[in-house]
Amino acid sequence: MENKGKYYITTAIAYASGKPHIGNTYEIIMADAIARYKRMLGYDVYFQTGTDEHGQKIEEKAKAEGISPKEFVDRQAAEIKRIWDLMNTSYDRFIRTTDEDHERQVKKIFKKLYDQGDIYKSEYEGWYCTPCESFWTDSQLVDGKCPDCGREVHKEKEESYFFKLSKYQKALEKYIEENDFIEPESRKNEMINNFLKPGLQDLCVSRTSFKWGIPVDFDPKHVVYVWIDALSNYITGLGYDVDGDHGDLYKKYWPADLHLIGKDIIRFHTLYWPIMLLALDVPLPKQVFGHPWMLVGEDKISKSRGNAIYADDLVKFFGVDAVRYYVLHEMPFAQDGTITWELVIERINSDLANVYGNLVNRTVAMTNKYFGGQLNKDFVSEALDEEFKGFILDSVKTVEAKMEQLRVGDSIEAIMEIFRRCNKYIDETAPWVLAKDEEKKARLNTVLYNLLEGIRIGAVLMEPFMPETSRKVFEQINTKQTSYDSLLSFGAYECNKVTEKPEALFGRLDPEKTMEEVHAYLGKREEKVEHKEAIEFADFEKVEMVVGQVLSCEKHPNADKILVFNVDFGYEKRQILSGVAAYYKPEELIGKKVIAVMNLKPRKIRGLDSNGMLLSAVKQKDGKEVLELLSSDMEVGSIVC
Repeated sequence: MENKGKYYITTAIAYASGKPHIGNTYEIIMADAIARYKRMLGYDVYFQTGTDEHGQKIEEKAKAEGISPKEFVDRQAAEIKRIWDLMNTSYDRFIRTTDEDHERQVKKIFKKLYDQGDIYKSEYEGWYCTPCESFWTDSQLVDGKCPDCGREVHKEKEESYFFKLSKYQKALEKYIEENDFIEPESRKNEMINNFLKPGLQDLCVSRTSFKWGIPVDFDPKHVVYVWIDALSNYITGLGYDVDGDHGDLYKKYWPADLHLIGKDIIRFHTLYWPIMLLALDVPLPKQVFGHPWMLVGEDKISKSRGNAIYADDLVKFFGVDAVRYYVLHEMPFAQDGTITWELVIERINSDLANVYGNLVNRTVAMTNKYFGGQLNKDFVSEALDEEFKGFILDSVKTVEAKMEQLRVGDSIEAIMEIFRRCNKYIDETAPWVLAKDEEKKARLNTVLYNLLEGIRIGAVLMEPFMPETSRKVFEQINTKQTSYDSLLSFGAYECNKVTEKPEALFGRLDPEKTMEEVHAYLGKREEKVEHKEAIEFADFEKVEMVVGQVLSCEKHPNADKILVFNVDFGYEKRQILSGVAAYYKPEELIGKKVIAVMNLKPRKIRGLDSNGMLLSAVKQKDGKEVLELLSSDMEVGSIVC
């Protein structure tokens, strides 16, 4: 096969704070499918993934468990790697940001940027989201919370080093304008309109409030902040050296052909990362693709919400390839995809069992029944056959065009159309009828050959997405013609003897019985809930919670998600804002008794003052997230303790 050149693909490195759920795992599966497809086309592929292991959140979690941060990330990185390996992903390097070669270069990168005046020391004060490790201004907050994850933020003030983003903004804008750098188009427009047009603010690139990070050599009380540390992995993993003594992998594979990342970190990869590279005088990556999220029903997957689905649990019930198929097939190009246990069962039954598995099984069975398992190339063709062959060869081109656009789900659907067309061809030709007439045996041979060739072509195309299933198909039809070059024309199948006992690729699942088994399994398994850092009893005693009664409630004039409450606490009345508009109508809440935190510092939310916080709880009901304000039968003014 012709060598088509190099192809370097990366995923975002997974944050080593916990077990990755299926939404996290989707990214590595998608990257693997693209890498495998490119290899099949003849590209020299290098595929890198790994773990992001520094930061305040990890330091806090390790402290809560009474272990060192390194012990904590060693355990978490091993678990992430286990999941990646379970899903049969063919990465070439699993980099960790605690790797010695990475840490050494990050220190040198920071020093170089400082020495050339791109990094300077100042003081930062702003809202900080610990889970996202991001700072935000008042105007960037949404309903007073982190705009990325929706969690609470807290005020922080500390001495920091800053990176002069504005210095390179014009050069970045030119690169974005002249190249297909950001995909899909909606992500590109978001970056231009929300960040570049208003003007980039200098970026905080060091921290002093925690110690678990790569120290700044010339100012040891600072650690390099997550984005310079984590983003640098894409070049340090190849052997980049600030002093110019680059490794062979860097010389061969950089710039990256594709950074595959989640849409929530598109800003860091399309603004901060390329500007860092411009400052280092390093070529920019060719493309960044911000893929959408995998949702559970209509909700974002979240361990704290209790709706997380994990890849290894899915594999336990359905197998690796079925899980790969579902997440790759169901994720649209630019919109969020959906997963539930029920939907996975439905897709396996409709596509993998009924269409794909049944096709292979009955074609092999008919070949055995009518020809002792081996066909020949004495063909009696009809016009129908030419249309059939043309459809399949056109589908090969469709898959190639869709994969070029990174439309993985559409590519898989085009392959499934090959199998559907094969099933239709069986109905059109009725092999069981042909078998009754000895004079039509050559025609029957032709029909079965066309079916086996159609299956072979479909299985070759499906191999990057479902590698083990394709291997089983190749074994059952006994073919060595598994290269992409073998798809250039119809007729490469060798007429070898097929397996005598075809194995069902996918068994049909009983939805009700399977869900009973799933619920029983998940019920026995103890789900670890993420807890916040432990506090002293003296800290809890500072919290003042009081029962109040809602006098009035109305929608916030400038925020659709927020309701404005006027609450009577007996000894005083207060205005409190709460983001519960999606769960309640204002009129439903008048007269309701609520519990509020009274000694929370006042804050302004979208122009209105909020003096306290109403307590609420989130639970799952009928597969959906439900929020309820905590209420009490106690008298107004009662203190909760």
